[in-house]
Amino acid sequence: MPDLKTNCAGIKSPNPFWLASAPPANSGAQIQRAFDHGWGGAVWKTLGTPIQNVSSRFGGVNYGGKKNIGFNNIELITDRPLDVNFREIYETKQKYPDHAIIASLMVDSKAEWKDFIKRAIDSGADGLELNFGCPHGMCERGMGSAVGQEPKVNEEITSWAVEYSTVPVLAKLTPNVGDIVKHGLASQRGGAHGVSLINTIKSIIGVDIDTFVAKPVVGNRSSNGGYCGAAVRPIALHMVAALSRDEEFNLPISGIGGITDWRDAVEFLLLGASSVQVCTEVMLRGYRIVEDMIEGLENYMREHQFETLDQMIGKAVPSYSAWGELDMNFETVAKIDAKSCIGCQLCVTACHDGAHQCIDPNEDPMIRVPVVDESECVGCNLCQIVCPVDGCISMVEVLNGFAPASWNEHVTAGATLRPKKGAH
Repeated sequence: MPDLKTNCAGIKSPNPFWLASAPPANSGAQIQRAFDHGWGGAVWKTLGTPIQNVSSRFGGVNYGGKKNIGFNNIELITDRPLDVNFREIYETKQKYPDHAIIASLMVDSKAEWKDFIKRAIDSGADGLELNFGCPHGMCERGMGSAVGQEPKVNEEITSWAVEYSTVPVLAKLTPNVGDIVKHGLASQRGGAHGVSLINTIKSIIGVDIDTFVAKPVVGNRSSNGGYCGAAVRPIALHMVAALSRDEEFNLPISGIGGITDWRDAVEFLLLGASSVQVCTEVMLRGYRIVEDMIEGLENYMREHQFETLDQMIGKAVPSYSAWGELDMNFETVAKIDAKSCIGCQLCVTACHDGAHQCIDPNEDPMIRVPVVDESECVGCNLCQIVCPVDGCISMVEVLNGFAPASWNEHVTAGATLRPKKGAH
């Protein structure tokens, strides 16, 4: 049986699946139910001076028949009394001593950081997560992403937390920046034991085109919020990978952003995360999703002969390179499986209008299978993306006789690159 236990920056849990700091981790009763279903840890909904949240506060993006591929919230930190929150942290930790409880904190002054850190640790928190990411409401007050977007402030507040804490400190980074690496390095200079990312992306989820008010609607107004859900996963993966491959950055990572199933979690682990946090999918489908995540991860590890998580964490990082280091002589062409093709012609339209005009209808009107002109195909794989039949179109490597060569090699050493399609 594969061992799913993880140690993320000194925070140990029976598996890498944690609830992210959000409504599903708002109370002790919720987190205890989550632990009963199998979650390995939970990051408590952010604690600070309690505020009053708005109504309404959530919005979703539907596309192509799929509901809520993107999600938005304008909710802020806890609106529950601090004494209640800290008491419930204590009670939950007493009941589930082997599960990880991380206290998410967001306050304004150095004195408040010291006070909240002490109270969180006294309550039994296994670690702290510094919320440097909230992109709405709190950032206007000088907290959240207002801290996360300023490396010097990030470094300073992180250093305060590390000074006052006796448990590991994670800095939660905002994606609302141009280069995530310098912000991760700022947390590292501040002494953080690890980082978590990404927090939500500043966004407007949509506009009611009849009332002329953005969504979600609060009375007759709205505001920008934080974008999350499945649609943000590619952004999150990029930022996690950017930190993992940086030679100067050497902190553990808790990966967050659009995780919907075990496959998504595996992608984060392969790109260097040692734990993964889930929010939106729990809000949409409930705590029980972790049962499938655990089973899927175990099966994947068995299939690939990983006995521990450490053996798989970061396995995909070496394959991530700068664009200029890619092999410019590597070549593929599209192949269509005539037996599975349904003749929908979507690949023809996509190729003619959006790619390189190399897929044409068959000249025989009785044959619905399109024809690929391999001499013009550049292997962009747009046809494969739009094809509704899994496995019908594959991208097959062409042995063109050209030695591997990167663009950087070509520029600096005059390496021979294969000629453009249509030139031979």
